[in-house]
Amino acid sequence: MTMMNYILFLLVILLTNIIQGITGFAGTILAMPPGLMLVGYPVAKPVLNVLGLLSGIYVFTGNYKSVCWTELRKIVAVMAAGIIGGILLRGLFIGKEQALYRFLGIFVIFLAVRGGLSIRKEGQNSRKEAIQTPSRQESPALYLILILAGIVHGIFVSGGPLLISYLTKKIQDKVSFRATISTVWIFLNGMILADDIRAGLWTPELCRIQLISVPFLLAGMFIGGKLYARMSQRLFMIITYVLLFISGISLLVK
Repeated sequence: MTMMNYILFLLVILLTNIIQGITGFAGTILAMPPGLMLVGYPVAKPVLNVLGLLSGIYVFTGNYKSVCWTELRKIVAVMAAGIIGGILLRGLFIGKEQALYRFLGIFVIFLAVRGGLSIRKEGQNSRKEAIQTPSRQESPALYLILILAGIVHGIFVSGGPLLISYLTKKIQDKVSFRATISTVWIFLNGMILADDIRAGLWTPELCRIQLISVPFLLAGMFIGGKLYARMSQRLFMIITYVLLFISGISLLVK
């Protein structure tokens, strides 16, 4: 890997965390595909995991009163079980990085298409959705989504889009939604960090890259926070899904 790879990786962190600052979830899934191509899984995954944890703390400190603690406890408990499964499955990809990239590419494209269609549907039914109330039903399918989100998060640190499928049915207030999903990452990414430390991934070189990346995270979150207060979140969700689609294609042709 060249110095240019690392510089581009830091630029990716800055740009994707602008989106993270707006939506509360999209930074890692956007950064992972280019991160894998620029610095590889052994660097991208642990570094982006810690940045996701820090971004959660960043949002939580200013919005902790808006966290829906009932949903938070439920999400953390169920997704934690999925993360354990994801960590175990991750071992199957050792030495098979190309298969890992293909799997993530297909998954990301699926999420991008699904998200784009959902935004279009929301636009067509905006008046109807404006009067909807959050679902109080505890459907088994919703818990299955949380388990799958945990598995994906354990492998790619990218369970956010699946978690969105659950949380949008439970929390409609934009501030509470962003605060709750950001707080989720503090617990779940902390769990993955503990496993990475146990596995001995944190070499001095990786620690150095992590420290250098933090200012880029903070700058992106700051800019995203300013844009979040001033601009349409729907527009940035559209941008997010377009970028996801491009990232997924790039992984398939890698």
